[in-house]
Formats: sequence, C-alpha cells, structure tokens
Amino acid sequence: MTQVHFKNLGLIDYKQAWDLQQELFDRTVQQKFNNRSLPEKEQLVTRNHLLFCEHPHVFTLGKSGKEEHLLVNREQLKAAGATYYKINRGGDITYHGPGQLVGYPILDLDHFFPDAHRYLRYLEDIFIRILADYGLRGERSNGETGVWLDVGKPSARKILALGVRASRWVTMHGWAFNVNTDLSYFSKIVPCGIADKGVTSLEQELGLRIPMSEISEKAKTYFTEIFAVQLLDD
Repeated sequence: MTQVHFKNLGLIDYKQAWDLQQELFDRTVQQKFNNRSLPEKEQLVTRNHLLFCEHPHVFTLGKSGKEEHLLVNREQLKAAGATYYKINRGGDITYHGPGQLVGYPILDLDHFFPDAHRYLRYLEDIFIRILADYGLRGERSNGETGVWLDVGKPSARKILALGVRASRWVTMHGWAFNVNTDLSYFSKIVPCGIADKGVTSLEQELGLRIPMSEISEKAKTYFTEIFAVQLLDD
C-alpha cells in the first residue's frame, strides 16, 4: 500500500507553510529527475506528504487570477490583519484564515494515476463525504472546482475551494474547507473569481461550531480510503 507522510502544522504563517511545501515538492521532483538516469534497481522511491494547517488571515492569488478581484487596498488589508500573496497554483483569488481546514498534499501521482482531473475529483469526494456526515449534500458545480451547496439555485454557495499545481505529476497546494471560518473576509475579494455565488461554512450551515480536530480526523480517514493509502505520522 502506498504510504503518505502526514503532519498537522497547526496555525502557521502562509509563507512558512508555502516554503515547506516548495521544499518537499522540489525534493520529490528532483528525485524523479535523478531516477531517470539510474538503473531501475538503483532508483529511489519518492515520498508522498500530506500537510494540514490553519493560517492567519491571508488572501492568495493564483496564476490565472485577476488582481482586481482583491477589493481592498494595502491599508485596508493591514487594518483587517491580513496579508496578500501572488502564488504559483492554479485558480483565482481565495481567502485563508482561522477556523478553516487547509490541506496540502504533495503527492507523486505516478504512485496513483497521472490524471489531474481525477485527482481534483478525489479531493472533492473527501469533503462531499464529510458534509454527508452532517446531513448536508455537497455537490460539484459544472465547470467549477470545489464543493458547493444548492447547485443550480440562487442560493448556491461554496464551502470547499481547490487550487493545485502539478509538475512531473507531483502536486502541491490543495484545499481550503470552511469549518468555523469568519466569512466576512470573503467580502474583501471576488472569491475564486466567481461573483454570482455565495460562500458558506459548516458553522453557518449547522448553526453550531464543530471542533477542528473532528473535521481533521474525518478528512484523514476519507483521504486514506479514497486514495487507498497508509498515513504515517511525521
């Protein structure tokens, strides 16, 4: 069974977590490159990683995003206690903050399947299952990544955002699942570049706060089942 090394980083600065991701990503890509020049018996197996964390208030803009989707200036960012980064994942602008479960899988998809679309669907499946545990129907929205509630209705709202990067079939970046998130921060952006749909959280939908540890354990369980892996605590 494929092994994935797991670590919960807790509340961590965005740039610090990004640097760690990049280090693990670069190491994996380099190992794959090195393996190409080695006989098969001398090749080293690449390691897979899964990082969980929460971030202080931060907005991140993906490669295909538009800067005008950040609706506040630097002074307003500072007043809100938030930072802003342009980053190398796909997608547009999103928000991360306390009460949001962020997951960063650094996986060598050659251990699984070389299919980025299938990979995104697997990530969505994790949270569709979690929502079902709380009596909520999570759905996909045609042409848009992530997980939504009330798709096709005026009340459609997003609860899971996805944004990934892949090179040589190695992934980085990942998901943001709104658990007990302060949704007011989404008013400072056009979330994921989508202006006609809302954003929600598990707390907003259920009317009560769910412990982050409870959601983390569910996410670990369903990640393990869906990707058919063994998680090893780092």
